[in-house]
Amino acid sequence: MRLGTYTVAPGAECAVYFFGSGQGGSVDANVDRWVGQFVQADGKPSKSAAKIAKKTMHGWPVTTVDVSGAYTGMGGASMSDYRMLAAIIEGPQGSVFFKFTGPAKTIAVNQTGFDKILASLGPVR
Repeated sequence: MRLGTYTVAPGAECAVYFFGSGQGGSVDANVDRWVGQFVQADGKPSKSAAKIAKKTMHGWPVTTVDVSGAYTGMGGASMSDYRMLAAIIEGPQGSVFFKFTGPAKTIAVNQTGFDKILASLGPVR
């Protein structure tokens, strides 16, 4: 279920999803689907161009994705020079999915803010 969508600038949004424990698909399946929504100009698979990292934040496993190219995830229309920053935070009651997409320049300008959002997440006290 989409918890919220935040418009950052024209054409750029950050969507947050939570489906519950054991729901929403595996980390790898989501990463593969997200990366597959991009097409590279040179014809190479987007998986080879994507930066995928795994780390631990506040004791939770986090997988991040950074991929650029022509984005085809918007109803089949291809949006050139797009970028996605995404993260899956594996919490004890289910994973939370963040997907920040938009024009590459807009995403670059707002990357620090996206990173701050992820860093601010932690256990409820």
